[in-house]
Amino acid sequence: MGLIDRLFSERIKSGSLCLIDHQGNRTTFGSDGKPIVVKVNRRGTLLRILRNPQLYLGECYMNEELDIEEGSLTDFLRLLRINMNDYASVKGSVFAPAFASITHSWNTVKASLRNVSFHYNLDDDLYRGFLDADMHYSCAYFEKSEQSLEEAQQAKCRHLMNKLCLKPGQRVLDIGSGWGSLAMYLAEHADVHVTGITLSTSQLRVAKERAKERNLGNQVQFLLEDYREHESEYDAIVSVGMFEHVGKRNFTKYFERVRQLLKSNGIATIHTIGSASEPTPTNPWIKRYIFPGGYIPSLSEVTESIETNRLFISDVEVWRRHYALTLAAWNERFQKVRDEVKKRQGERFCRLWEFYLCACQTAFEYDSLVVFQMQLAHQNNTVPLTRDYLYTS
Repeated sequence: MGLIDRLFSERIKSGSLCLIDHQGNRTTFGSDGKPIVVKVNRRGTLLRILRNPQLYLGECYMNEELDIEEGSLTDFLRLLRINMNDYASVKGSVFAPAFASITHSWNTVKASLRNVSFHYNLDDDLYRGFLDADMHYSCAYFEKSEQSLEEAQQAKCRHLMNKLCLKPGQRVLDIGSGWGSLAMYLAEHADVHVTGITLSTSQLRVAKERAKERNLGNQVQFLLEDYREHESEYDAIVSVGMFEHVGKRNFTKYFERVRQLLKSNGIATIHTIGSASEPTPTNPWIKRYIFPGGYIPSLSEVTESIETNRLFISDVEVWRRHYALTLAAWNERFQKVRDEVKKRQGERFCRLWEFYLCACQTAFEYDSLVVFQMQLAHQNNTVPLTRDYLYTS
């Protein structure tokens, strides 16, 4: 029995996998239900993947070295995570924390501009095709699992608005404002003035256009600016889906700027993807093809920088499978526009994008990825004593 046969025979215990090699030979591993059928198109592909599955599985799928013949890509990745996650992960290694500490990108202002452009200046029509109607590119909040993506994204905005305890006329800073969706929601529903800062020229252009269309020019403004260079003072600060781009080397500086920009009686809410395990290096495929400079923090890494800056952690909320539901909805919508995207960007791009969506979905389902919402203040009496105020509207 060869290495591959032995590996899959020993590990595929939940579900079933049928591999078709480049010569058409079929081998099935596991006997639990209908098998996921994967066709390997080139000799040596599986051995290459096994050398570094975190990087090469995605690359081989992008390059059409393997195809899913029966079942879906999501089904295949679920099967691998359930049965082989310990093989593919470095988290269990005693060296993982040390390795994580030396793999952080420096993410200077110049590097951050380049990294943001790599992902967010791609193709406006791509994002319009799979996001909700209001273009929220972050985890939705599914109060009920049967909610539509639009309803869940509005619920996320409402939840964040309540956490900021806003009053009419206050000034709010949105760090990493994207296409302006949250900023405009807060302006319309809380009657506040919002400044959104982004490093994406494409997002900036779209956000300004949308604010003009909604007659919000007097309540929102969007700037092409790095959080390290912005100067002002705000009653509230919100940041959604941006902290993942900060990089661990900049955590302390980030929270220093939050402290400096936030009024003494103000509230900040930071919403970020996080890891429920010990510090772990960034997935190499994600780092190379999706988010260069990205880093997913463990809560222990973040709280140290918050405490160093003498900010009070008034609340931490952990969202577990909300992002899995969000990613599933995005992928469903992406598949509906896949042919259009293929005409513009090609098959390899489509495979890259669907692997990204499916791999992330299954990571939130079966790995340690979660979402942290951290509510911060200068004082311990700024926020109401209980969480009841979050659920009154």
